[in-house]
Amino acid sequence: MRADVIRRIVGAYRDPVVRAYCWVRFGILRQRFLDEIGQYLPESGPVLDIGCGFGLFSLYYAATAPGRFVRGIDVNARRITMARRAAARLGIENVAYEEGDARRFKGDGEFAAAYMLDIVHHIPPETVPPLLRRLHACLPPGGVLLVKDVDTRPAAKRWFTWALDKLMGPMTPVTYWSAEELTGALRAAGFEVRRHAMLDFLPYPHVLYVATRRP
Repeated sequence: MRADVIRRIVGAYRDPVVRAYCWVRFGILRQRFLDEIGQYLPESGPVLDIGCGFGLFSLYYAATAPGRFVRGIDVNARRITMARRAAARLGIENVAYEEGDARRFKGDGEFAAAYMLDIVHHIPPETVPPLLRRLHACLPPGGVLLVKDVDTRPAAKRWFTWALDKLMGPMTPVTYWSAEELTGALRAAGFEVRRHAMLDFLPYPHVLYVATRRP
């Protein structure tokens, strides 16, 4: 049933290039991984998607839990427009999208949870700690921030991921954080952190950080 949700989401994008990109993204973060991440999200309440892109994952999490209201933010106006159109075509009303830069997110509002999927390595390293502090401020005690990103080890998987990142965005800077570095940054922002290993037969060094705001 959830695989059908993915097919319907991809089908909501009319541009064939974007649709191909959607299949690639859902191929990397396929249903099993999305559900591994989603188990930490509340079934209801406001959820923040930082760097939502075309809205693929926010649409998935909104469609699979109608009690959630997912707010997606992305710096790319074209992607936000396409996310809104896809939501309208799918009839998914518990999502909202707005243009905004993650590096300048002010932490307005309170959210039950927030997530960033493959975003940290695409923004300048010096902007990550302030962003984590602002996300910490907009979560309640016990609220969860989920960060899925790429580890620096093993090196072979990191280089494979770097090549794919450059293929999909040649001009986009890439800085990978080691698991120890990103864990330290999350703890410095006030979170309790545990790492969830995402084992994959594909050569991606996935790591999911489950960061909980301390009571």
